[in-house]
Amino acid sequence: MQLYKPEDYKRVLETALLVAAEPVSLAELKKLFDEEFDDETWRTLIDDLRRDWAGRGIELVQLASGWRFQTRPEYQIFLDRLKNERPPKYSRAVMETLAIIAYRQPVTRGDIEEIRGVAVSPNVLKALEARGWIDTVGHRDSPGRPALYATTRKFLDDLGLRSLSELPPLTEIEKVMDFADAPLLSQTQPTPSAAEESSSAESAGI
Repeated sequence: MQLYKPEDYKRVLETALLVAAEPVSLAELKKLFDEEFDDETWRTLIDDLRRDWAGRGIELVQLASGWRFQTRPEYQIFLDRLKNERPPKYSRAVMETLAIIAYRQPVTRGDIEEIRGVAVSPNVLKALEARGWIDTVGHRDSPGRPALYATTRKFLDDLGLRSLSELPPLTEIEKVMDFADAPLLSQTQPTPSAAEESSSAESAGI
């Protein structure tokens, strides 16, 4: 297929982003064409495409890993009615651990336990790793060389963010997590003891 006009390039770009299962980085998008465009041209193509979709139920957004089309938040509640599966719900222990890692990273398991005041079950960290929200980024130079945990780009993508600087105030994190289909339990519920937390995590498989 021969491409002649900016509209042709924009249509190819639109198609690639619509069929992509994950956000697509600019480096990957550049592989679409034989021609090499400067950054200004790419900004123009993407901005034009965003304007084309303005006012629709789907929008083109930039996330940590790249660009993707996604449902506008105000329409997601209607699409949820078509889902046969309920979104995963994680325990308060899991979500508190995630919040600590997100706002204090990089942190060790010991750091998390010191902040929360209770032991952290290994299954809690495994649940977050399985979701792709945290990863080991190194080891602290201290006895035992404990692992250091930090959030991933997927964590930012799932929350619709481009960087950690866009994380909301800690008091607003519950609303963001709720949008990410992993709501916190009610703040009125008591914090479990270490024994209760470990037992609950094991019975839930997390």
